[in-house]
Amino acid sequence: MAMSVGSSGGDDELNSTINTTPLVDVMLVLLIIFLITIPVITKTVKVSLPKAANIATQTKPENITVAVDSRGNIYWNNEQVADRAQLIEMIKTEAVKDPQPEIHIRGDSDVRFEDIGAVIYSIQRGGIVKVGFITEPDRGIRGSR
Repeated sequence: MAMSVGSSGGDDELNSTINTTPLVDVMLVLLIIFLITIPVITKTVKVSLPKAANIATQTKPENITVAVDSRGNIYWNNEQVADRAQLIEMIKTEAVKDPQPEIHIRGDSDVRFEDIGAVIYSIQRGGIVKVGFITEPDRGIRGSR
């Protein structure tokens, strides 16, 4: 703290400026302490996380596309399926092939989750192992359809 007690000119004015050097020193010491102690305090379970990659879907002739429209109608490669029992039978005939084809599900954005869940359940009952969802890429436009 700097303070002028007596001046040679006879003015008995105090120096009213604040010396900020000690404040900066204390803040730097606190910052260093926090930087050192935070990694020690943080405890997490060591887990090997998978690496994600955005790979475009490779359309093969043996892949099957199952589409569900907003009314819950099911389409097998652009042909409408009468009911879920017929869908299960179609899946069972494809499940015995070697290699097993992939099924790609295209669901309308307004479809009920129950309809998509029923399709996934039918695929599981039919014996297909590889199932994927086809979506539109996010172009940064939110709230508009």
